[in-house]
Amino acid sequence: MDTTIRGVHHVTAMTSSAPKIYRFFTDILGMRLIKKTVNQDDIETYHLYFTDEHGSAGTDMTFFDFPNQPKGTKGTDTIARTSFRVPSDTALDYWLDRFEKFQITHSAIKERFGKKYLEFEDFDEQAYQLISDEKNTGVPAGVPWKNSSIPIDMAITGLGPVIVRVSDLEPIRTVLLALLGFKEIDRADDFYLFEVGAGGNGASIIVEHRTDLPKAIEGYGNVHHLALRVADHEALQFWINKINQTSLPSSGFVDRFYFESEYFLASTHVLFELATDGPGFFGDEPAETAGEILALPPLLEGKRKEIEAYVRPFDTRDANQKRVDQ
Repeated sequence: MDTTIRGVHHVTAMTSSAPKIYRFFTDILGMRLIKKTVNQDDIETYHLYFTDEHGSAGTDMTFFDFPNQPKGTKGTDTIARTSFRVPSDTALDYWLDRFEKFQITHSAIKERFGKKYLEFEDFDEQAYQLISDEKNTGVPAGVPWKNSSIPIDMAITGLGPVIVRVSDLEPIRTVLLALLGFKEIDRADDFYLFEVGAGGNGASIIVEHRTDLPKAIEGYGNVHHLALRVADHEALQFWINKINQTSLPSSGFVDRFYFESEYFLASTHVLFELATDGPGFFGDEPAETAGEILALPPLLEGKRKEIEAYVRPFDTRDANQKRVDQ
């Protein structure tokens, strides 16, 4: 049985607008809306999944749009920034020009741990970065969305290192090293690089140690949780049993239909999830039309009329149409 943690599975954040985040991720970033569904714990809330062409584990950025939620505040003890992988340093130059064209808030191209990256924000000031795979080894990248307007050799191919900002370094360092099997690879000022499994950009967490900031407050524009990959049901059960032997608060087994998981508190206000690589996103709709209508797992299909009356409707019928820059 392979019980190794394989890398980053998905990052789930909060948005002020499902329609606007849909346009941002598909039209600007060139990622695919693979699933338009609802939060299974709050059926008044959309849950949108943006991935590579095939909905591969390790390429998912997902969003909740909780009704009437206030904007989050930045600070420490939070998952602070999500990375997306691009193939090369040259790709970062392409994206720098693209962000200028579409007036996306961004930084200059920088370098940390020997890899170049480019920070940017969306309309909610959600913090992201693109990271170059030019010097990368380890977990393979995903497959760019075929209907994106982005050239294949410049396109986003999955999730990169996730930056977790904490006021106390030792608790999360202990969880990563002693519990989850990460290795501490490098340090640059207040940033600590940890890798797991095959390593590389797709299997990294960067911990930023900051004692000079207030604690972040959850809300739109901030991340809700980070999920790490495990192979299958048996591997997940192994980790559930292992986490149960610690004092970390945890959810126990959760069946999300698209994957199975467990949630646990890795550090103060920092929520992690372990999620299986499968079964994937095509059990309730065909791959060819994924994302075009509200998809509901069997658990919720009987409540479709009720759910459709709750959620604020928005049109994703063009989810699989070829994107052309305006």
